[in-house]
Amino acid sequence: MSDNLAALRQGPAAFIEREIKSFVAKATENRLTAFNNEPIFEEPLVGYAAGADPIFSDYKRIIGPHHLTPQEVMEGATGQRVPPESLTVICWVLPIEQETRRANRQQTKEPSLRWAHARVHSDPLMDALRKHLTDLLNNAGYLAVVSVRSPSFKTFDLNGVRTSNWSERHALYAAGLGTFSLADTMITPKGMAMRCGTLTTNLEIPPTPRTAKHHMENCLFFADGSCRRCIERCPSGAITEKGHNKAICRANLLRMKEIFKERYAGWEGETGCALCQTAVPCESAIPVKERQPATGANA
Repeated sequence: MSDNLAALRQGPAAFIEREIKSFVAKATENRLTAFNNEPIFEEPLVGYAAGADPIFSDYKRIIGPHHLTPQEVMEGATGQRVPPESLTVICWVLPIEQETRRANRQQTKEPSLRWAHARVHSDPLMDALRKHLTDLLNNAGYLAVVSVRSPSFKTFDLNGVRTSNWSERHALYAAGLGTFSLADTMITPKGMAMRCGTLTTNLEIPPTPRTAKHHMENCLFFADGSCRRCIERCPSGAITEKGHNKAICRANLLRMKEIFKERYAGWEGETGCALCQTAVPCESAIPVKERQPATGANA
């Protein structure tokens, strides 16, 4: 532990990123046992948001007053008064493996069986990664709180829509790991076919630069109006040019879960859907950047 502690203190950003990537690469939980033990996720992306970033206060206006700040997350879990300047939100993106994405591209009404397995079996990996990071930081003498597992985390209905008081996607945006899409998902440098997670700690880590000029910058629809592919892909009509209807989407997810329970005896857990995340330009990249003309001597 002494070597790890020294490395953590000398370069916390690089150390945490290495730990996350190494854990995901080696974890037995990162395997699809029903599909030749192939991986669920590819190499993660990691970013950091400052606990004192004003954007978290802005979220109380943008999302709602119920949304917590990193300080509120930490204090609600530990009961300790912790200044926001000392806090960091560690954020990670776990890109869905390409064979699973390929299987889902073929679907038009419901997720592929491989995608559904990835959705169900990724939960144990997410929990194992959260525990690994929490234990690592606690053993080094730091506080660490998994926001969506903290005592203060709540999900509830607000105006008929299921919501929560901590958005991991908005934390990703704060950490410079992507922007939102018409489908309400995050378009990261590895696209939007992914899962993500966050952890709040009092280990001070320099924040990742947030370079996007707009919270929809990576979406082609908002960039130039050229893409409506996620609208076409949605089997329930939950996505329109006005955005994503969470109530319709959730009802469709529940319907898919019942279909899988009838079709596959003993099926338990979520199936996901994510048709809007596959067979679209932003599946595994930022399409806006790919369409920008080259610059320089060879342009």
